[in-house]
Amino acid sequence: MKKILFKGCGTAISTPFDENGVNLKEFERLVENQIQNKVDAIIVCGTTGEASTMTTEEKIATIKCAVKTSHGRIPVIAGTGGNNTKQVIAYSKEVEKLGVDGLLVVTPYYNKCTQNGLIEHYKEIAKNVSLPIILYNVPSRTSVNIEPHTCFELSKIENIVAIKEASGNLSQVAEIAYLCGENLSIYSGNDDQILPILSLGGIGVISVLSNVMPDYTHTMVQNFLDGKINTATQMQLDAIPLIKALFSEVNPIPVKAGLNMIGYNFGIPRLPLTKLSQDKEKILQNELSKLIN
Repeated sequence: MKKILFKGCGTAISTPFDENGVNLKEFERLVENQIQNKVDAIIVCGTTGEASTMTTEEKIATIKCAVKTSHGRIPVIAGTGGNNTKQVIAYSKEVEKLGVDGLLVVTPYYNKCTQNGLIEHYKEIAKNVSLPIILYNVPSRTSVNIEPHTCFELSKIENIVAIKEASGNLSQVAEIAYLCGENLSIYSGNDDQILPILSLGGIGVISVLSNVMPDYTHTMVQNFLDGKINTATQMQLDAIPLIKALFSEVNPIPVKAGLNMIGYNFGIPRLPLTKLSQDKEKILQNELSKLIN
């Protein structure tokens, strides 16, 4: 059986910016709070972390900070994906030296490669790194979908261990689970589909919601894994209005506003992303207040 990086709730963690760059002190504060509130992994420099507008130096510093703060208490997984295979390999090798536990590698974007291209891309990356790799399927952002049979081919590679499935297509998730079995663990990449994907054999979520509700999101998943299906289901349903508010504008615009609302200083997203609009801000504030005591 392949290595399981984590079961439960992994937070796709946001990155705080200020006039000097990344506010590492505030980032460290959030990572520590996440650990204290029982999250099972930290995923750094992904979509929610705004890696696409960070310099390589900023990403390296942020990953180092996450590893140092975690100090082995929970796994730290770093986003290293891109649309240039050679660059992804070079950067992944650099990140591998920082002490992370795994890599999250999004599908190449803009190039729009074929399914065969996806297989060759991931094969080449896997061949050049030793860390476990989580595939990241988010076609709404990349215009590329990892089809189930492609997942099956990639699941044959020893250090490709999981997929973050954010296609929104539950039929596809079911087929991936059927074809790959224990050779490819499945994490929900959508907070409104945590329970449905767990019910198809998924082992957790890589979550935006858990930035602001870490204990709640961890407990929801753990309840399901412990067989408390009705309780977990009700928690999923109760969280739907907040999840909707957290995606009322493109991620991570709302979650960054949410972190500021609960007492962090995360600033605003970097352009071309902008500050959350006032009407959406009011809705988010209202939904947060209902679930956060």
